[in-house]
Amino acid sequence: MSVAPSVVRAAAAAPRRLRWALLVAGLAIAVWLPNGLYPAVAVDMLCWALFAVAVDLLLGYTGLLSFGHAAFWGTSAYATGLVAIHLGAPFPVAVLSGALVAAALAVPIGYLAVRRTGIYFAMVTLAFAQMIYYIANNRRGLTGGENGLQSVPRELFGLDLTDAYYFYYAALPVVLLGLWAAWRIVNSPFGRVLVGIRDNPARARALGYPVHHYKLLAFVLSAFIAGLGGGLFAMAHRFVTLDTLHWTTSGKAVVMVVLGGIGTLWGGVLGAGLLVRLEDWLSFSGFEAVGLVTGGLFVVVVLVFRRGLWGTAADLLRRRFGRP
Repeated sequence: MSVAPSVVRAAAAAPRRLRWALLVAGLAIAVWLPNGLYPAVAVDMLCWALFAVAVDLLLGYTGLLSFGHAAFWGTSAYATGLVAIHLGAPFPVAVLSGALVAAALAVPIGYLAVRRTGIYFAMVTLAFAQMIYYIANNRRGLTGGENGLQSVPRELFGLDLTDAYYFYYAALPVVLLGLWAAWRIVNSPFGRVLVGIRDNPARARALGYPVHHYKLLAFVLSAFIAGLGGGLFAMAHRFVTLDTLHWTTSGKAVVMVVLGGIGTLWGGVLGAGLLVRLEDWLSFSGFEAVGLVTGGLFVVVVLVFRRGLWGTAADLLRRRFGRP
């Protein structure tokens, strides 16, 4: 018994319509967010979403777990702050400058790190991140040391962005461009090669792909996107501290990716939003053991939702509608 062509076309179009509906819903939530939450928290969600997506680009699509990505997040934050303070550049220029500095830093680190895999790669990136943390702590004349950079200005051609509500909407286009860049990377032929390298590096090498070069480029692109988030974070808070370079910052981004779903890209956005909102709610409620709750949530998600929240939902939708 054959299936009517119209039914087949309708079933094939359903996932496409669903993707467009999710995109519109996501943009609507992004526009509404500072009206439903404290604007400073909403800005933090944007910054951490970029950071989580950057980590997932490397972990989920290249198979490389980095515990040192705070080096690029924090370096960009410091570079952005210094450019804004000493050059008085508009905040998008300062953020882009910080992201470029992070990408430049990723070249030598990545060149050495991508020759290792698994836990060895993670430890190499962690070691480099701690070195940068030590340097920032000791270069007090440049970074402010333990006091950090303070009074970072956020200028945009004379517009008053001191209110976090208005800064949110000024920063949103930068975040959307960063997210679009990450989406374009993973959905390009380059992204397909990265997935092939993740799944079977020996076969990719046998097919003639320079595996180390692809990994290095993915590492640098991931650092650039993380740098965008770090620069916006510096602008949002108007100061930069050593915490932005600490290894726990890298770990927090990894937790966000796992919560949302490794290799889903948008799962990092969901994980960042949930974790930032939960931490904010717990801190304002007076609950001091924030790590106890977030750690418990992490364990529950890992045990119950093996592919993360976004990944599990995507699997259910695929079973319902089939692959597009």
